[in-house]
Amino acid sequence: MSASRDIQPIVATISAVVQAQAVLLVRRANPPDAGRWGFPGGKIETGETIRQAAVRELYEETGFRATAGRIFTAVDVFDRDQGNELRRHFVLIAVLCHDPLGTVAPGSDALDACWFQPSEMEDTSLATSFQVVEVAREAIALALPSSMER
Repeated sequence: MSASRDIQPIVATISAVVQAQAVLLVRRANPPDAGRWGFPGGKIETGETIRQAAVRELYEETGFRATAGRIFTAVDVFDRDQGNELRRHFVLIAVLCHDPLGTVAPGSDALDACWFQPSEMEDTSLATSFQVVEVAREAIALALPSSMER
């Protein structure tokens, strides 16, 4: 029996905040994806709803308080070692958050936090986490539907 069969998926949330067709991303401080840009997020705590976790993680990583809205997608992330053995399997549930209040101040899990336009996220020199661009485009389309119709 392989070790990967003993690995249970870790359920986490990511918070998608959109303003003027820009998405808030954090530069991850911890593995898996340390140094890469991704959505604020983290593990859902026992007894916490998906939306509560999204709001809490957003605040912890960026200093923003926001309202959790629609749950709009889920992404599988497989963390593998150099030999391609599965170490961890994350299921990231994306929540569209709106009305952010506060000033961006990266928390302990984030090295930095910035607003990015989709074109900036597609730049190959910007190291992003798995499926960030796709999730960001979906969040922008949901948050600003009239601007995407033009």
